Amino acid sequence: DDEAITVTAIEFEKSHFEIKTSNILNSDLDSFKTGKNLVNQFTKVGLKHVFVISEGSFINGSELTKGLNATAEEHLLITGGLCGDAARFEKTLASYNENPKPGEIIAIGFYGETFEVSFAIHGGWTPFGPERIVTKSESNILFELDGKPALDLYKKYLGDKSKELPGAALLYPLNVKSEHEKQSFVRTILNIDEANNTMILAGGIPENSKVQLMMTNVDNIAHAAELAAKQALQKRKKKPQLALLVSCIGRKLVLDQRVEEEIEEVVSIIGKDTTICGFYSYGEIAPFNLELNCQLHNQTMTITLISE
Repeated sequence: DDEAITVTAIEFEKSHFEIKTSNILNSDLDSFKTGKNLVNQFTKVGLKHVFVISEGSFINGSELTKGLNATAEEHLLITGGLCGDAARFEKTLASYNENPKPGEIIAIGFYGETFEVSFAIHGGWTPFGPERIVTKSESNILFELDGKPALDLYKKYLGDKSKELPGAALLYPLNVKSEHEKQSFVRTILNIDEANNTMILAGGIPENSKVQLMMTNVDNIAHAAELAAKQALQKRKKKPQLALLVSCIGRKLVLDQRVEEEIEEVVSIIGKDTTICGFYSYGEIAPFNLELNCQLHNQTMTITLISE
């Protein structure tokens, strides 16, 4: 549904939960410390899963996930996403038991012996063009590629589409290969700074990492959603009762009139008996497949399956 409010009510028979919040605008904490502080608030005994709904305008998503990992127990699965604002990039809102407001981050911790959770992520985007080296960056701000202003190079690749920035950047994210990570990851450009000739990304982009532009099509995106659903199901003992889907807003822009296909692929795999809800995001939170620590992803379909 677009231009609508969607409500999903969840009731547990055997499991219980705690909800913790923080606000990046009202505290002295940076994104890393905010993530660390959120996990530290939970009762640790029996904590199985934390689902994070974070504001998406001011947070550095990759630093947030590093903070979440810093104090999490090894077995703890953390998934979720950053709120999105379609392609407007004006403001994102979130709340728990109060009026929605900017800067808010909500973490829901799930407990219970019979509580079962599984996840999967898939993108469906393909790198193209030459690899460039990040010669200057600071946190999530990209200054230079191969010693040249990053924004100038990016505009050159986009051609006429550069007039539609920052929205057009959702169709051409960056594939990043870093020596600090085993797997390459995707970074979406959230905004551009014309005055400083820089690009602001959804998460950190390390210096000396290699980047390439990426592109996709409707069929690849729909297929990636199907793969994510299959993978999430394979990790389970019981049938899922609830599916939480976090899909990047960039995928919605590519799908356009065929936007429902991504959801239909997931339903075809997990079945119509499973309740499905979710949102379009500026960044998805989950571990890489076969890994434990959560990461910030862009342009993926991230699926969390829950049952008790």
